[in-house]
Amino acid sequence: MNITEAELLAAVSGFIWPLFRIGAMLVAMPVFSMRAAPARTRLIVSLVVTLVIWPVLPDMPKIEMLSFQGVMVALQQIAIGLCTGFILQIVFATLVFAGQGVAMSMGLGFASMVDPQTGVQVPVIAQIYVMTATLLFLVMDGHLLMIEMLVESFTTLPVSANGLVTLDLWALLAWSSMIFSGGLLMALPLVAGLLMVNVSFGVATRAAPQLNIFAVGFPVTLMLGMLMLWLTLPNILNNFSGLLTSAYQLIGQLLRI
Repeated sequence: MNITEAELLAAVSGFIWPLFRIGAMLVAMPVFSMRAAPARTRLIVSLVVTLVIWPVLPDMPKIEMLSFQGVMVALQQIAIGLCTGFILQIVFATLVFAGQGVAMSMGLGFASMVDPQTGVQVPVIAQIYVMTATLLFLVMDGHLLMIEMLVESFTTLPVSANGLVTLDLWALLAWSSMIFSGGLLMALPLVAGLLMVNVSFGVATRAAPQLNIFAVGFPVTLMLGMLMLWLTLPNILNNFSGLLTSAYQLIGQLLRI
């Protein structure tokens, strides 16, 4: 059996372009994109997923990979994968923003650790939120749903030089404001409660100036903050589930599903 060069390039391109889309999604997607996960692991997962779904994918366009049109197709696939993963990153970023606000209100802004997702220093309260939400995300099979949506996107948004349009990018930019609005919504009950505690200590200080409010206020604020953190954690996770649902709806809009 003789295989021509054109047939070989067509077969390779039919595998490479889905690999670009899937690999870009794993690079930007939470859990898989953390610095603790080696790049070799992400590459192996991308290859395995592409090999599994390759037989069920629709026919790929007959475009020369090294041509200008082939480069544009590859850039479109990378952009689609990065955008889908970036949307989920925004959801987890709202938890970091909420945790920073709560930590500053509790007086734990100085207690920080390295975030395995981004590699930067974040408060420990934000890490509690992120780790709990990550476990919830994996239990809900959020990563499998992302892969399923991406597989369907090869039918609804076929491989071509015409992928994401300007309206899709504007929708993504509008969604990025959810970092502040969603994070503020999560942290507002706890921050408001701690604000009332601090106001009460301020009134007590004015009434009794000889009272050493710093020696009393910090332990009380810390204890009440931990108690309120435990009480409000279910609401935080409910808000996270709602944001995750909205994120999947936006991803479906971008992928035309």
